[in-house]
Amino acid sequence: MDIKLKLEQLHQRVIGLKDQINTEEATKNAFVLPFIQILGYDIFNPTEVIPEFISDIGTKKGEKVDYVIRKNGEPILIIECKHWKENADAHNSQLHRYYHVSKARFGVLTNGLIYNFYTDLEKPNIMDEKPFLTINIEDLKDNSIKVLESFTKSSYNLESILDSAEALKYIKAIRKEFEKEVDSPSDEMVKLLVNRFFDKPLTANRMVAFKEYAKKALMLSINESINDRLKSALHINDKIEKPEEGKINPIDENNDLPKIVTTEEELEGFHIVKAVSREKIPVERISCRDTQSYFGVLLDNNNRKPICRLHFNTQKKYLELFHNGKDAGEKILLNSLDEIYGYRNQLHQAIENYG
Repeated sequence: MDIKLKLEQLHQRVIGLKDQINTEEATKNAFVLPFIQILGYDIFNPTEVIPEFISDIGTKKGEKVDYVIRKNGEPILIIECKHWKENADAHNSQLHRYYHVSKARFGVLTNGLIYNFYTDLEKPNIMDEKPFLTINIEDLKDNSIKVLESFTKSSYNLESILDSAEALKYIKAIRKEFEKEVDSPSDEMVKLLVNRFFDKPLTANRMVAFKEYAKKALMLSINESINDRLKSALHINDKIEKPEEGKINPIDENNDLPKIVTTEEELEGFHIVKAVSREKIPVERISCRDTQSYFGVLLDNNNRKPICRLHFNTQKKYLELFHNGKDAGEKILLNSLDEIYGYRNQLHQAIENYG
């Protein structure tokens, strides 16, 4: 089972348990230890995963780090934990002190939901103020998961991680600045763009106008790029269902071709169904097909083998299940997309019905 699927399963565990987790210790046991297990380390081996590791800091004796992870006898990661309701960014001064006296090159501050990874890119043996990697269990990103794989027991490589850490840090910083410019273009950005095609002086009034133009242009460019990628990924041109063999649908020349818009909610629902379905079958066998009336998730790209259908085109959202083996599905009202995880058995049964 790959690391992404394991993290998605941990996310489901978090959803089901977090409201019952009332202490920091419970957060460690319910969320953090399973995360360490996902990385491949033996939480039952006290020489590999050391809880309550004593770390004397100057005159303070008996200070304890929540966990230290060792590989080949050497500490590689220190982990400081907080209750899941606490801000994972608010306690890095404590981790900063532990890091200074530790031989580990990486520190993690977590509340069980968010994992901030730190190192010492700016000054040797002094932990950076900003993390170079953040893993959010409730908002998993493929590029972050790929970096996290470098921390697994089977793939850990110090040099490789350090090589990528600097790039990750500055890419994150540049992206943050870019997002600021998209939201509110600065004078410098506007001048840089406008001076390339506009040869008149940029007066104060023109600057105000061009700032608004620049904001709209950047947003249009980003949105069009996203739409193009979605169409390419989902093969939008193939989404109109083909008629069954032997049947010809009459063409009404007075009507336009149906326009199909794939929404973000449909895509999110598809990824949830895919995560659950891949527990039974290879991910390559799971496909999707959008129509005007529903978004279908299919086995082997066969419209006669629906795993489920998402009816998200109205104010109320429904999940249509086919676990009973019949052509007609069972529609279930959804209050949130996360409720789809609760129908794992029915989705698995639909797959099994096709043999």
